Amino acid sequence: MIRISVTGPESTGKSWLARRLAEYYQTSWVPEYARKYLEDIDRPYTYDDILTISQKQYDAENLASINSELLFCDTDFCVTCIWCQVKYGKCHDWITTQLEQNNYGLYLLCDIDLPWQYDPLREHPEMRTELFEMYRELLQEHRFNYRIVSGTGEERLKNAISIVDEYLRTIKHDT
Repeated sequence: MIRISVTGPESTGKSWLARRLAEYYQTSWVPEYARKYLEDIDRPYTYDDILTISQKQYDAENLASINSELLFCDTDFCVTCIWCQVKYGKCHDWITTQLEQNNYGLYLLCDIDLPWQYDPLREHPEMRTELFEMYRELLQEHRFNYRIVSGTGEERLKNAISIVDEYLRTIKHDT
């Protein structure tokens, strides 16, 4: 089972890219659980809600991985870890433990070169550069295999496909 995470700050095209990559490779993808969860609750979210979101995302990925050899994940523990840190100044131990276990062979870090698009669930249009650097630093700190995906529209997709193809060639060569 190969898991590839599509990660990065808000409004960087993660959902679109994860879905399109799954279509291209004719495989499964796991949508971001946070969106559904936050749309369904009738109150402001809390610190504990982020833990619930992270656990439900994890469950959805594990369920999707049963029938897939390649899985694209729209978000990961980097997202919930940074979200907790930015919003609350701390992160749940469960999230940091899962982050350290690193179940993803490749992280596609989405660049902030797309224009910000308003969405009532998005919170930090003024922090895009800072958030992007937080993602990059976290991935580097853990020595995770990541590549930055940039470009707009189909160019972004082609860039991501090129990165994924290179990664898949590398792991096939190693086996």
